[in-house]
Amino acid sequence: MSGRVREGYQGTGPGAITPDGCAVEMYARLPVGDEPDIIERAVPAKTRILELGSGVGRVTHPLVERGFTVTAVDESREMLERVNGALTVCSPIEELELNERFDVVLLGSFLVHAGDPDVRRGLLRTCRRHVTDDGCVLIQREAEHIHENLPREREFAGGRVRVVRSQPVSPGMRSVHIHYLFPDAQWTQTFLSCPLTTAAFESVVAEAGLAVDAYLTGDRTWVRALPSTGQP
Repeated sequence: MSGRVREGYQGTGPGAITPDGCAVEMYARLPVGDEPDIIERAVPAKTRILELGSGVGRVTHPLVERGFTVTAVDESREMLERVNGALTVCSPIEELELNERFDVVLLGSFLVHAGDPDVRRGLLRTCRRHVTDDGCVLIQREAEHIHENLPREREFAGGRVRVVRSQPVSPGMRSVHIHYLFPDAQWTQTFLSCPLTTAAFESVVAEAGLAVDAYLTGDRTWVRALPSTGQP
């Protein structure tokens, strides 16, 4: 995403806050989830991965430890300063032009639900032009009903995350507000999310010159897409 502050995105709390409301110090505290396991099962061993929106390297670092060669891209220099063991590139994702292609392109962190449709199209086009013809793109989607039954709270080692609200702000667009609670600090983040049905998701992926190959998890939040014939 671009380095410009975007309307509808905001973050509060100690330390650096990125233009989309992410607190660098807070993200450095979040534990690793099951993402590395899902990725490792979905792609060939020790391949080259272009990770778009790497942040502080929460997923980058375990991938590097498992033998993958990772190029980590993020718009925030403060985020990339926390990344070790990978080549780092500071750039808005939708503007990225590396003039090389990778076996695997990773678009995690629910970025495909970007509030601005032009940004979403740009993210997916970046995926398409940086993946090899026989490679794949891994995309993380929002879980079904994620915007319902709020507030919702989850605990992890050292802290809690509370999804406070998700409210419509325009047709097809929601404003999501989250609290991150630790014994010594608290952060908030507000961002825009565009919910996508499975059909709508597959349509925007196809528009970018990709085709869904498989849903990798039972909740269909992780998807493997393959390049279609020709560039979009």
